[in-house]
Amino acid sequence: MDLLSSADVSRLAEALSAAGYTYDGVADLLGPTAHAALSRNETTPGRRATGDGSPLATLTRLWPLQATVSREDAERALPGLVDVLWSAGILASSAGEVRASVDVRPYADEDRGWWVVSDLTPGLDGATARMGTDHVLGISSASTSLAQLTVRDRCGRALDLGTGCGVQSLHLAAHVDAIVATDVNPRALAMTRLNAALNGATLDVRDGSLFEPVEDERFDLIVTNPPFVISPATGERLVYRDSGLPGDEVVRRVVTEAPRHLNPGGWCQVLANWAHHEHEPWQDRITGWLEGTGCDAWVVQREVADPAEYVELWLKDAGLHGASDYARRYDAWLSWFEEQHVEGIGFGWLNLRKVDDADGRARRDPVLRLEEWPYDVEQPLGAEVADWGRRVEHLAGTQDTMLLGERLAVRPDVRQETFGAPGAEDPEQIVLRQQRGLRRARQVDTVEAGLVGACDGELAVGQILDALASLLDEDPKRLRETYLAKVRELVAEGFLESGRN
Repeated sequence: MDLLSSADVSRLAEALSAAGYTYDGVADLLGPTAHAALSRNETTPGRRATGDGSPLATLTRLWPLQATVSREDAERALPGLVDVLWSAGILASSAGEVRASVDVRPYADEDRGWWVVSDLTPGLDGATARMGTDHVLGISSASTSLAQLTVRDRCGRALDLGTGCGVQSLHLAAHVDAIVATDVNPRALAMTRLNAALNGATLDVRDGSLFEPVEDERFDLIVTNPPFVISPATGERLVYRDSGLPGDEVVRRVVTEAPRHLNPGGWCQVLANWAHHEHEPWQDRITGWLEGTGCDAWVVQREVADPAEYVELWLKDAGLHGASDYARRYDAWLSWFEEQHVEGIGFGWLNLRKVDDADGRARRDPVLRLEEWPYDVEQPLGAEVADWGRRVEHLAGTQDTMLLGERLAVRPDVRQETFGAPGAEDPEQIVLRQQRGLRRARQVDTVEAGLVGACDGELAVGQILDALASLLDEDPKRLRETYLAKVRELVAEGFLESGRN
């Protein structure tokens, strides 16, 4: 099902472009106060800022603000397209007025801009809005988080699993030769095709659940923000967030099934929730999913919600807060959590990189890193994820004798902080802190601090450790044995980088 013909798509793109209907254009028109209010789903300041009847003001009122505009203004902003968009179900028109039926919104990252068609944002200005089961979500914090996390190395094939309105595919089109986008929601697939056409992207759009549409295919990159909401999988289902599977089963299936669809060295990147069960560390639960996949994995838990907080979030998301059955749904969901012994819900990232070769033979043991990191990070983070993969691969192939001979350099953004009483001869604590990427901090002793400070790419690790042993009157062999593992950690965490040998 195509919402618009290719000719009409071209005319729509021309009209949007001619009006200056871009992310920056709308932000400048609204101004900082109204733009910030809109991010909070409040439109009153924006309506005050868009009353001049210009095409840009009309399109901004029509779509982001969801305000009614006169047919005369709509025709001026969308010449010859109002009836076409009405027939396609994108606009509604009556009594000389026009309003939006679906959203057409400008979107941008640091390098590019797009227009994204999706269902209208519910709940503007505090209105109660109950979404339909086939609601197609637009730009969200989850979709932008996944886009910022994605490795952007040039590659041949990518899979956008559970594409929704196609946001991830639009990003992928800049660095991937061939993209397959899948979903189980026919409306989502129609909007993905329209978004691809509107933005000049070429996609292979397929209907189907999880990996069924790509059963025998492999990819260099798989990205997915699956319907990960952890629920009893009973009652009304919102397809964009509810998989129909109980608990975090959909995430487990993605993690365990994705590796057989990856080319050697390929990435699978997932934004997800997972359950915290009583008497079971979350790391043990996810490690059980990862074992046997033949992938390195870097899993980062960004936050944890308690069961009540989690239920409230998703009932409000569905527009059910204040509904007559709100308390009943709330209680039933909490009861199910108790029955499943769920004491919290984690949210975060899973980054998998294929280690096994094309025939499934292990080249080496996979490296698993699972950690909690609730702190601010520098976005986008995709380059940091790619660097982590390269560091793991490098260290896995570097024996201790080879590491001693490496000439490492401290990463340029690393800074040293010292803490102690004023006037004290020696600091009580020394902390190395990254200013970029994950912005890690690591407490070190004087030997580690001296080692990192001397790593400028000129001297080998062994030479630096021997010099420190002499300076501190330590046994060189013991110092090497003690600190070589710490050198590996400093490289693995990105504080030190490979220099020249």
